[in-house]
Amino acid sequence: MQNRRHFLKQASLLLAGGIAAPHLLSSCGGSPAAAAAAGSDKYIGLQLYSLRDMVKESGIQAVLETVAKMGYKNLETAGYDDGKIYGLAPTEFKNIVNDLGMKCTSAHLGQSFDKEKEAEIMSWWDKAIAAHNELGVKYIIQPWMPVNDQTTLDDLKLYCDYFNSVGIQTATASIAFGYHNHNFEFKTIEDQLIYDFLLDNVSKNHVFFELDVYWCQVGGGDAVKYLQERADQFKAVHIKDEKEIGASGMLDFQPIFEQMKANNIKDWYVEVEQYTNNDPVASVQESYDYLANADYVY
Repeated sequence: MQNRRHFLKQASLLLAGGIAAPHLLSSCGGSPAAAAAAGSDKYIGLQLYSLRDMVKESGIQAVLETVAKMGYKNLETAGYDDGKIYGLAPTEFKNIVNDLGMKCTSAHLGQSFDKEKEAEIMSWWDKAIAAHNELGVKYIIQPWMPVNDQTTLDDLKLYCDYFNSVGIQTATASIAFGYHNHNFEFKTIEDQLIYDFLLDNVSKNHVFFELDVYWCQVGGGDAVKYLQERADQFKAVHIKDEKEIGASGMLDFQPIFEQMKANNIKDWYVEVEQYTNNDPVASVQESYDYLANADYVY
């Protein structure tokens, strides 16, 4: 099983229509604020990639117990491999999550595409979809695609068609298929913005988008504008900052949440990838506290 960062580094070397890459991964504080936050009834979600190092060091059970104590209620995974979720049978993982008072609603996983290996790739998806149907998620989301300086619009269109095919397969299990952005999608190819091209060329009936608001802003996009103008294409959101949520001051989260609420987006997930004091647990707790104490968060 590879972590997502390793995939990103490898996949950046591939053409969008080229060789298939390996599959993606895909203690509460003692302060008064932390104590108040832990009792919040807000439906705050977490992308478990935020605690990837703790998963390796302490195991997924300890991670799930930790985030449940913090107050997180909604989870998105990044640990699928060969029919298992973080090394566990899907039902076993689901039972642990539910017993801790949380739900697992989304999963990050995927493969890059190679036309010559299409049958093999789609067979991989069949097994992955079956596992996540057993897990009971609402969404399967591919969190990256290979794009480099040689990528063309034809390559992007190939991926749009590929995503449509995967979305048709996930729909048979009543799971919606989505794509999660980074910042490179806000660059242009042949004078067309990559992200807009993807939005315009997938089937809206089979592919949705999970908007990462931090990467959108870093890339030069306007998250609120996308949510307003493309409301029917966004089902989920990543609430992300440079490090802990709210720490950088770079993002104005209030209008983002107000638009999310107007769009009736129910599922959104905190993702923390960098940590001020090299303490992922503290950073994930700080992010929870910030959101739990913000009046505009639902």
